[in-house]
Amino acid sequence: MTTPRLVVVARAPVPGRCKTRLCPPLTPAEAALVAEAALVDTLEAVAGAATCRPLLALDGEPGDWFHPGFDLVAQRGDGLDERLAAAFEDAAGPAVVIGMDTPQVASALLGRAVAMLSDSEVDAVLGPAVDGGWWALGLRRPDPNALLGIPMSRPWTGRFQRARLRALGLRVRELPARRDVDRIGDALAVASEVPASRFAAAMSSWARLRTRAGAAS
Repeated sequence: MTTPRLVVVARAPVPGRCKTRLCPPLTPAEAALVAEAALVDTLEAVAGAATCRPLLALDGEPGDWFHPGFDLVAQRGDGLDERLAAAFEDAAGPAVVIGMDTPQVASALLGRAVAMLSDSEVDAVLGPAVDGGWWALGLRRPDPNALLGIPMSRPWTGRFQRARLRALGLRVRELPARRDVDRIGDALAVASEVPASRFAAAMSSWARLRTRAGAAS
């Protein structure tokens, strides 16, 4: 079997277009800085685990944050289900797809996902998210039917995704659950998990600025 490829599906960190659920208390500009930090941490974790050249499927234009070790493709499709299906197609083989919402993910865990999908008795790998979604999905063979029509960004997305994989007759192995950075509480919790990360530094910078602004007023 071809070595599974690691794929990141992400949105360029542009104010007003990313991490909008952090606003308020963050401003759109602050949310974009936090999103950029999360994306850089994610790309570095993927680069550290990849056994073949990883892929970034991007909505937007790359910036100074882009990791040169990645291939780059533009996202295709309308809804997130279509964009994810297209990312698997662009990977052109077995692949594990993640987003930019879990900057705490470690290279070791991503390597474990790749190893799982390399097992001849495994067809799919699913990493559930604490909020009911999923943070990682691996498929031995790209199949749009595994994704199209799945309601995304819902508390039941993970349950629907698991059911779809099993309905297709796929043998599924699960990864440990991880917390997505969606709301400010999630962001603070994740930053505390990885205090040495760029993401934690961005959250700390925001907290310091907020404290100063409060003191000045």
